[in-house]
Amino acid sequence: MPKHCCDQMQEQIDNKCAEHSSPYECPDCLVNYSPVFNEYRIIVHDGGSSSITIAFCPWCGAHLPESLRDRWFEELESLGFDDPFAQDIPEKYKTNEWYSI
Repeated sequence: MPKHCCDQMQEQIDNKCAEHSSPYECPDCLVNYSPVFNEYRIIVHDGGSSSITIAFCPWCGAHLPESLRDRWFEELESLGFDDPFAQDIPEKYKTNEWYSI
């Protein structure tokens, strides 16, 4: 897992609530990081699992890496996977291994 841009972002990503099993249920969890997509998202506490991709850190203003979500879908499609959430995809595409050097 990468080191995040600032201490506040690192605290948010590392936050594990003792009361809630999901960060989407916890009002203290504000940001979610997906290592698969290398993507940062602001959690929308609307009772579901909504979130919004962000390009800048809300605390330090650092430019965050561009999401690799589209590239993930494109690579899996080129391998013949048309629905990667319903199909058994290669293990490396379930982690950041698929884009890590």
